[in-house]
Formats: sequence, structure tokens, C-alpha cells
Amino acid sequence: MNPTRRGFIKGIAATLALPQLPSLHAAAARTAPPLRMAYVYAPNGVNLAHWLPSDNSNTSRTLAPLADLREHYSVIRGLDHSKACADGDGPGDHARANATFLTGAKARKTQGADIRLGVSVDQIAARKIGHLTRLPSLELSTDPPRRSGNCDSGYSCAYQFNLSWRAESTPAPAERDPRLVFEKLFGGGNTQRDAERRALRKSVLDSVWDGAKQMHGRLDGEDRAKMDEYLTAVRDVEQRIETAEKFRSEVPEDLRPNGVPETYSQHIRAMYDLMTLAFRTDSTRISTFLLAHDGSNRTFPEIGVADAHHQISHHQHKQENLDKIALIDKFYIEQFAGFLKSLRDTREADGSSLLDHTLIVYGSGIADGDRHNHDDLPVLLAGHGGGSVRQGRLIQAPTGTPMTNLYLSLLDRMNVPVPRIGDSTGRLEML
Repeated sequence: MNPTRRGFIKGIAATLALPQLPSLHAAAARTAPPLRMAYVYAPNGVNLAHWLPSDNSNTSRTLAPLADLREHYSVIRGLDHSKACADGDGPGDHARANATFLTGAKARKTQGADIRLGVSVDQIAARKIGHLTRLPSLELSTDPPRRSGNCDSGYSCAYQFNLSWRAESTPAPAERDPRLVFEKLFGGGNTQRDAERRALRKSVLDSVWDGAKQMHGRLDGEDRAKMDEYLTAVRDVEQRIETAEKFRSEVPEDLRPNGVPETYSQHIRAMYDLMTLAFRTDSTRISTFLLAHDGSNRTFPEIGVADAHHQISHHQHKQENLDKIALIDKFYIEQFAGFLKSLRDTREADGSSLLDHTLIVYGSGIADGDRHNHDDLPVLLAGHGGGSVRQGRLIQAPTGTPMTNLYLSLLDRMNVPVPRIGDSTGRLEML
């Protein structure tokens, strides 16, 4: 590698995380891309009649937005979270659903500081492989963080607003502001300097743009296209965040929309795009995304649902409520489909896709919001895990299988084998 090229790489890498490009990193083309894992949580259960496949396939009315991705995901049935059941603790299913989803552990019922749960699957992985990347893990949400207070029938808000847990009494708070996530990934690491750059309306790309243009002609054709695509993607996310911030600053506090961007779909898209960029640049290999906390009463004006989600999830078998729940479920799946397409269409250094080397669990800790049941949960597994998962099917686990059995199998594929997680009883061998 000549000095000019080496200097460019050193300079741009100091400011901006780069994807692997064989022209710049000769070893990239010879090394298998790393595996990544993500967990996405959707609240309040689903309309099961629309969500579940009616035959031995991986599609349904709710999952229709995933039609051209069928070979990249599977529906898994038969997975339970029994530790989310009351077991003598009375009401509080929404708090327990959130708390148990990635831990498989029973939450101590308390609204005080003596919270106790368990380590979540993502943080088990982060302990073992987090040192390999700049960020051990990335926690995302569209809700503001909460770590105390009474949120659900005597359960601490910490359970309901945190999906990821570093220790029994220590949640890993999620970030809901796309700007802060963006700066964590692409900022210079100097808070004051980054703030000054934003005040001057400068892009994170400004400091590397001249060098990028100089090096552009020295990349081969394929890597030149990859670099252009990557820089465009970074700037696109940055501009959408700036637009959202401008809108927010011009609207009175009491009239500002839910979420940081103007609409909920824009907020979700920004977070999915940031997760894609984090994986693409190998800034982290582990991420979680809480779409909304369980029990959320968010409304969905974008799709014509003015009713509060939690409220109508207690549908009492009324068709009007069930129809609205189905619309919300499909809305979430549409956003998820956009995320999977982004991973599918992003190339690794060896020509494969990000989706080929990622494993994503999408699901809820409640099946039917009216019954608050935690068995046969709505779960999707997407991505190929480096070829270790056969997708495009309905996977029927034995009735009563702990969802943590799936997590053990996914950790094996991440080369993070552990004997058990929460209430696990073994591996899910049918992947």
C-alpha cells in the first residue's frame, strides 16, 4: 500500500468508520465477513388470525410486506416465555413481557431500586466478542429511557423500558435520539467539537471529502461504487436527522410529534438505517431495537389508527379492534421489511450481503394482547448466519419450548457457546 493511500485510510478512519473495501484492505477479500446479531421487539401482541401462517409456509396476511424476502426469513412457532407469566405475582404482564424477552428470567416485582432480572442474550454475546468492535453493542428505542418509577402494576419502569440487561440489576439503556446514535457511530468522539461542527452545519463527511475525492480514482470500479454508495448512505441518514431536528426546533414543545423525527415511520427507519450502518462498518456486531415498550399507548395516524395501541390490544374479540391491530402489525412488518432489504442489498467485501452474515430475531413477549399469553409467541428469524440457518420455512418447535433455546443456538453460531440462558432447557436443533 503506497503512503498516499495509507495516509488517506488513516485520516478518514480517524473520523469515519469505513466498510471493508478490498482495494484498500487486501485482507478483506480473503477474510470471511463477521457475523452479526440483532433483536427487534414489537409491543402488545398481535392479531394472531392475520399474523400466523394458515399453512406450512412462512407467509400470512400480516407478513405480506415480506413477500420478496421469503427466502431470507422463517416463522418459528411453539416458543414460550413462561417466566413472563404471573406465577403468583398478579398483574404486570407488559412489564414481564419486556423484561423476560431477552433474558428468560423472572423479574422481581418491585417499583423500587431493588430490581432483579438476568443478563440478556445480546449482553452475553457482548461480553465475549464486544471487544472486537468500537462499540460492544448498540441499544436502540423510540421511547425515552426510564430506570425507575412504577409503570405496570407494581413493576419498576426499568423492566418495561429496557430490553437489554448487562447484569441482574443493571439495564443497558437504549438511545432514542437518532442524532446521538449517529454521533456515537460517526462523530469524532469529542462532544464539544462535534457540537461545534453541527452548529456550523457541517457534515461529518466534510473533513474527509477532499481525501475521498483524491482516492476515488485509485479504487477499482467495484470498490469505487461501494465507497460512493456508503458515503451517500451516511449523508442521507445525517440529512434526515438534520431535517427532523429543524422541524422539532420550529414547533412548540406541546405540539411536537411523538419521537424525534416528524413521523413514527421516519423514526423507525432512521434507527434501522443506523443499525445497518453500524453493522456495515463493523462498529458493532450486536444490537437491540425496542420499537416501543410493551403496554405502549402510541397512536398511528399514518395508517389511520387514532386509537391507543395498548387499549385496542384488549380487543375483546371485537372485529373493529382486531382490524386496527392487524393494521398496526402490518405497519411494523413493513418497517422491518425495509430493514431486511437494506441488509440484503448491502454488499460485503467478498460480494455476499450483510443479510447473509446477520441473524435477526423479531418478535413480541405477548401473543394475544387480550389474553396476555406468553406461549406460542409471534417470532421471526431472519438472516443466514453465514450459511448456518436454512430459511424460507415455518419452523414448528415442540410445544412449550423456551424461547431461550433459540438464543442458545444463535449464540453457538456467533461462536459464543454458553450452557444456558434463563429458563433454557437445550438448543433449538431444527435451524
